[in-house]
Amino acid sequence: MSLVGVKCLVTGAGGFLGQRIVCQLLEEGEKLAEVRALDKAFSSETLQRFADLKSTTPLTIMKGDIRDMSFLRKAVQGISLVIHSACVIDILGLVDKPVLWDINVTGTRLLLEMCLLQDVKYFIYTSSLEVTGPNRKGDPMCNGDEDSVYRVTDGFPYAETKREAEKSVLELDGLPLKDGSSFVTCALRSMYIFGEGSPFLLKHVDEAILNNRVFLRISRKEALVNPVYVGNVAWAHVQVAKAMRNPAKAKQVRGRFYYISDDSPHLSYADFNHELAKELGFGVEPRLRMPLTMLYCYALLLEIMSFLLRPFVRYIPVINRHLLTVLNTPFTFSFQKAQRDFGYAPRYSWEEAKQRTSRWIAEVTPLRTTYLRSKEV
Repeated sequence: MSLVGVKCLVTGAGGFLGQRIVCQLLEEGEKLAEVRALDKAFSSETLQRFADLKSTTPLTIMKGDIRDMSFLRKAVQGISLVIHSACVIDILGLVDKPVLWDINVTGTRLLLEMCLLQDVKYFIYTSSLEVTGPNRKGDPMCNGDEDSVYRVTDGFPYAETKREAEKSVLELDGLPLKDGSSFVTCALRSMYIFGEGSPFLLKHVDEAILNNRVFLRISRKEALVNPVYVGNVAWAHVQVAKAMRNPAKAKQVRGRFYYISDDSPHLSYADFNHELAKELGFGVEPRLRMPLTMLYCYALLLEIMSFLLRPFVRYIPVINRHLLTVLNTPFTFSFQKAQRDFGYAPRYSWEEAKQRTSRWIAEVTPLRTTYLRSKEV
């Protein structure tokens, strides 16, 4: 089934993943009726990237807040497919929990409500691996799938908001629409997403530059994970959107979540960063700077300091126990169910994804080096 003639809304379209989804929709061989790109702000680089595609599919840029119901009404009017990738990603606790909840959970529920009011038929939610874990105990998972049993525990606010938002999306699958059809929903839980333009990878590159082009090691070698290339995550959204419009395949995917990974190698986070940049002369620290138990104690001390200083000053530690658990827990998942149910297959091989990402690192390294040195002066 194709997306020809479909009107699609992509939220978070100015973000790292969202703009890739928009680009792939515009690049579709069969013309969509319209793609609406929604976000609070768009960089000039993102807008230029959209313009450079010279797509025959009409693109409408919509700047606004998903918590604004009047704006949402205008955004979804006449739309048949929504890809909801907008959210606040917060791994350090930089964002107050009420704000995080308001955007990630309340914003999603308001969008769902408006979709039902406007008879939007298909809704794809960009979820996260953190919905699953790792849990507080750091229980490992090796090559898990959607049927794997894993003890989920309450923990970091970001994970809680993504879990609650995903639940809201999947619970509404099957609700009747005015035209006699039913609401079709699905969620995609991607692994850690890498690729050119990744703000998290850029942060690691900056740290390595300041450390004589050596990546810091905060993850032990044994903590294997399987990151996924941003282009493949975007492609998974396009593929599941096509499947949802196919009555036979829609029965398979509706109301379900899927893990999205690819053929990227299973490595620790630190070793994966090194794999992307080693041909550019970057190294990686051979071992943790201190035993993991001591790192946890250090993180706990920083968290206590943050709590004690809260009445006087806002201090956010650069590391916390949750992040250490994420970085040091073996946690890998297969994409075989997505492959079986809606034909997901990575669009970019590991070699191509690595080449594209390494080329981007090579481009930004001189600029970042100059910028970081200017800050030191």
